[in-house]
Amino acid sequence: MLTISQLAAHAGVTVRAVRHYHQVGLLPEPARDGSGYRTYGATDVVRLIRIRTLAEAGVPLARVEELLDASTRDFSEAVAQIDADLRARIRELQEHRRRIARLADGDSLALPPQVVAYLERLRAAGTSEAMIEGERDGWILLAARWPEKIPALMEQKNAQLDDPRTVRLYRLITELAEDGLDDARLTEAADLMAEIADEAAERGELEQQNAELSDDAVVGLIDSYAFDAHPIVERLQELMAERGWTGWTRIERSEG
Repeated sequence: MLTISQLAAHAGVTVRAVRHYHQVGLLPEPARDGSGYRTYGATDVVRLIRIRTLAEAGVPLARVEELLDASTRDFSEAVAQIDADLRARIRELQEHRRRIARLADGDSLALPPQVVAYLERLRAAGTSEAMIEGERDGWILLAARWPEKIPALMEQKNAQLDDPRTVRLYRLITELAEDGLDDARLTEAADLMAEIADEAAERGELEQQNAELSDDAVVGLIDSYAFDAHPIVERLQELMAERGWTGWTRIERSEG
């Protein structure tokens, strides 16, 4: 007969594991002998080894007892189901890994791939990371409200970025944000914004873009986020108003 330590050693588990299996009902706890000790026999060793083998194979403890006492057919069916559950769990974990990998890139957090690609274009054009972060957060708000409109909006934004004047505008705003406001660059930036807006309005593109941004509450939220990010936004909006334009996320001609 074996003590609990000897039983554990024979089965390749810890004494703590044996006691846990007693507690959950997988391994019957023998009565104490005349000396007050619990002793175990060969049947207990075999059952404990089977418990350990099933547990190491990934069988949930809640199902181990079912398998220990199952017929050959029931055992095979149960193992097949457990295997299917494990494969489903593996697929789920793999998907979690893909999502975690995406989170390593802040641009990918809550953003569709088209926006991520656009932000990369901004980086390549020399836009600062501070500006990229502002753009990214604004697009997170837009994508949350209008996910179905992102492809069309991205097509418009990419077309604008093909224009060297847009690239120059982003670089000017980057310089103003990093070096501080100065009238010469502010004026150049406002002139470029007004010029681009004028041409977009003439082609009907501005009206189309503004139609996509039809929720005043969301537009106001994005505008307030931009204004809070840097005083350059408020100053540029003032200069744009002098040139006949109002708004920021949704630029429109001033009335009158």
